[in-house]
Amino acid sequence: MELIPAIDLNEGQCVRLYQGRFDEVTHYPVAPAALARRYRDAGARWLHVVDLDGARYGTPANTATIAAILAASDIRVQVGGGLRTLEAVETQLAAGAERVVIGSLAVREPATVGAWLERLGPERIVLALDVRLVDGVPMTLTHGWTEASASSLWQVLDGFLPHGLRHVLCTDVELDGAMQGPNLTLYRECCNRYPTLAVQASGGVRDAEDLAALAGTGAAGAISGRALLEGALPLEGLEAFLPDHVPAPQHAAGDPAC
Repeated sequence: MELIPAIDLNEGQCVRLYQGRFDEVTHYPVAPAALARRYRDAGARWLHVVDLDGARYGTPANTATIAAILAASDIRVQVGGGLRTLEAVETQLAAGAERVVIGSLAVREPATVGAWLERLGPERIVLALDVRLVDGVPMTLTHGWTEASASSLWQVLDGFLPHGLRHVLCTDVELDGAMQGPNLTLYRECCNRYPTLAVQASGGVRDAEDLAALAGTGAAGAISGRALLEGALPLEGLEAFLPDHVPAPQHAAGDPAC
């Protein structure tokens, strides 16, 4: 399992929303491109970038900032937020994103997104499915978590398997930004039900122990935003989850650098 740092963008700035609410936003005084370089230098192979304004208004809005992130380093980027047409998806891929992240549209218009999967291939699309537990069943949400759908996580995933689905990012919305630990039961069940899927766990990661626990569920990746930004999850010591980490050179005794 690998750690996938997240950068959420609101009007070109790095932010975090508490449980997706724009009235509970925290701003971080760091340039998004500089933050991307920091994560890449630490050994992160992938970066998760969310255009919050795009998600809110339905069309990509932070394109210049995302372009700067893509140009800042050779880190692979998956981008989501406001990608609701094939043209928008292909534009983002052509701009340098390795994968696009599709959320509510996958629940509302599964036939459309299924066709995109078949056209672009399973390595180019991540389904981002937000869920809230209802009597123990993970039910999907849409429209920035404001509307409950009638489909469970399992029903949505079953519908996309024939289209070649490979990557899915799942968020337990009750835990997002709450720093209370991830829903291990949810991710373990998801990985057990769908062994061919690469599951990215999102929501609640606090520390290295949470990452180790998520690795035990079978998750392929763990998304972290707030914990990294606020230092609760320091990059030092996370080498096991940063696949491109380059160890510091070891100096022999008597070497002047020692």
